[in-house]
Amino acid sequence: MNAIIFDLDGVLCHTDEYHYMAWKAIADELHIPFNREVNNQLRGVSRMESLELILRNSPVCYSEQEKFLLAEKKNNIYRELLQNITSKDLADGDGLGLPICALEKLHAVHIPMAIGSSSKNTPLIVEKLGIGKFFDAIVDGNQISHSKPDPEVFLLAAEKLHQKPSDCLVVEDAEAGVKAALNGGFLVAGIGPAKDCPNINYPLLSLSELLAIEGHPA
Repeated sequence: MNAIIFDLDGVLCHTDEYHYMAWKAIADELHIPFNREVNNQLRGVSRMESLELILRNSPVCYSEQEKFLLAEKKNNIYRELLQNITSKDLADGDGLGLPICALEKLHAVHIPMAIGSSSKNTPLIVEKLGIGKFFDAIVDGNQISHSKPDPEVFLLAAEKLHQKPSDCLVVEDAEAGVKAALNGGFLVAGIGPAKDCPNINYPLLSLSELLAIEGHPA
């Protein structure tokens, strides 16, 4: 393992609640049933694909232009909510505030690191959290054409790190992200819901465990 590529939401930070609130506002406006179970199906999925999943529960057919406007409206609500994001929204693994600690230690031993996220709001989130200094590359939804489970985001991150996919470990919390990493030929560490996904190389309870496996690929 020469480098590590992190998914953002659910791995380094938690913005699920902000997504939930924004999508719920849209669903309520359209009188479409929406709850946290439905919201969980949207993890690791692009904005437009998330909207399509929500609209499956609507008897109304929407034009592509209407869908675009709904997705933009959701994103505007979400970005407004993101103004409230702080370090308290950093993922804390086992509750010990470990993301920053783990990132600092990996950075100190010069492990190349990147973020690979389908979110187009990644730059804003990284800025608000103040974690950009740890990463040699950041790839987000603004730079890719295909969202997970397509491996494009991770392949581009590996390219920016000047590494082969097989020499990179991807850290993911969502099934779609795990599939993307596997599809791209990466080593995969699963955290949160993804730690029980089949075919991953490492199940993680917290990011601190990366310090133990660094340099020792499965």
